Amino acid sequence: MATIASTSFPAPSPPQTGGFRSVPKTGVIFVTTEANRLGFAKEPEGWCNLGQGMPETGPLPGGPPRVESIVIHPDDYEYAPVAGLWELREAVADLYNRLYRRGMPSKYTAENVAISGGGRTSLTRAAASLGHINLGHFLPDYTAYEELLDIFRLFSPIPILLEGERGYSFSVGDLRREILGRGLSALLLSNPCNPTGRHVRGEELHAWCHTASELDCALLIDEFYSHFVYGLGGEAPMESAARYVEHVDRDPIVIFDGLTKNWRYPSWRVTWTLAPKHIIESIASAGSFLDGGGSRPVQRAAIPLMNPELARAETAAIQRVFSRKRDLMIAGLQKLGITLDIEPEGTFYIWGCIADLPDGLNEGHAFFRAALERKVITVPGEFFDVNPGKRRTGRPSRFRNYIRFSFGPSEDTLVQALARLEQLIQEHR
Repeated sequence: MATIASTSFPAPSPPQTGGFRSVPKTGVIFVTTEANRLGFAKEPEGWCNLGQGMPETGPLPGGPPRVESIVIHPDDYEYAPVAGLWELREAVADLYNRLYRRGMPSKYTAENVAISGGGRTSLTRAAASLGHINLGHFLPDYTAYEELLDIFRLFSPIPILLEGERGYSFSVGDLRREILGRGLSALLLSNPCNPTGRHVRGEELHAWCHTASELDCALLIDEFYSHFVYGLGGEAPMESAARYVEHVDRDPIVIFDGLTKNWRYPSWRVTWTLAPKHIIESIASAGSFLDGGGSRPVQRAAIPLMNPELARAETAAIQRVFSRKRDLMIAGLQKLGITLDIEPEGTFYIWGCIADLPDGLNEGHAFFRAALERKVITVPGEFFDVNPGKRRTGRPSRFRNYIRFSFGPSEDTLVQALARLEQLIQEHR
C-alpha cells in the first residue's frame, strides 16, 4: 500500500523501441542530468546543489560518530530474506516501541516490519499490494509518486488540491470529507511534506489516525523527513504516526522510513515499512517478485543504529545544524524577492514562489536554466504537480511559478548559492 510521486519535465518523448516506452526522469534526477551536461558530474566542487534530495552526510557537531566500516559475516554472502533480516526487523520494532509506544498495550513486533532496499522500493512494494481502490494523493507532493501512481493500474489515483493561501493545511474535517465524498480507501502523503515543509503533528496527527481507523481508510505515510522538524522544542524533537496507533494490527496506518534521510546514510539503501501484520505479509510477497530483497551485510550493519539514544543524539545534532541553515535560507530567499506560502515546519526544503522576480526568472523552468548557468541547481515546482498518466493536460501547471530549494548542502554552499542568485536577479532588473 503506498505510492511515490514523480513529476517530469515537459520534454518531447522519443518513440518506443522494441516495445519499450520512454520513462520520464523524476525531478532531482532530471535537474542533475541537466547539470551533468554542463560539467557537474566531473567537477561537483564548483557547484551549489540546491536541488539535492539528501542531507549533508558528514559528522555534525555534537552528533554520534559516523559509521566508517562494515564487517561482512560469512553467512551474509547469502541472499537476505525478502522481508529483511529478522534481527533488524526486531530492532526497528523495538525502536518504535521505545520512542513512541511506552505504556501502550499494543506493541510492534518483527512481524510488523518489512525491510527494503530504498524508499522507492518500499513504496513500490506497497503500491503493488493495493487492490481496486481509490487512492488519494496531494498536490503538491513528492515528485517520485507520479510514475508509480501510473504504473500500477489496479487502483485509481485521486488528486487532492492543497492551497498555498491556506498554508497547504488539510484539516481533519477535510480528511473526513475526502474519504467519504471520493470513496477513498487509502491516502498517500509525505509528512513532513516534500516540497512545502508542511507538517501534520501532535493532536492533528492523532485525529488523522483516529479518523482513518474509524472510516477504514489506510494512511500511507512517508516519514523519511520526520527527524527534520522545527518548532517542536525539546532536545530531540521526533514525531511519528506510530505514536497515535491504537492497535498495531488493526489500525490501517502504514509508515515508511529508513536510514536515507533521518540517519543521513542515503547510500546504504536501508528502509522499512511499519504496518499491521497482514499488510506486511502482502508487501513481502510483492517484494519477492519486484526486487528480491535488500543487501544482507548492510542490513546487519544497520542494527546498532536502531538504538534510541543514538537516534535521539543524531536528531538533536540535525536540529541544531539544520535549524540554522533553514533560517539562513528563509532570510536569504526573501531578501531576493522570493516569497513563501509557508515557512517549512519540516524537511530541508523551501517552497519558494518566484512570480515577483523579473521577467525571464519568474517561471520555474526559466529560473532553473538561468541558475544552472551560474552553477546553482534547483528544482522547478512543476515537478511536484503529481499527474499520473498525464490526465490533466492542455493547461499550465499551478506550480509553474515555484521552485524547491534544498538546504541539505553545507552552510558554506548555501551562502555561496544565495550570492550567485542575488547577482543573477540583479542583472535581470
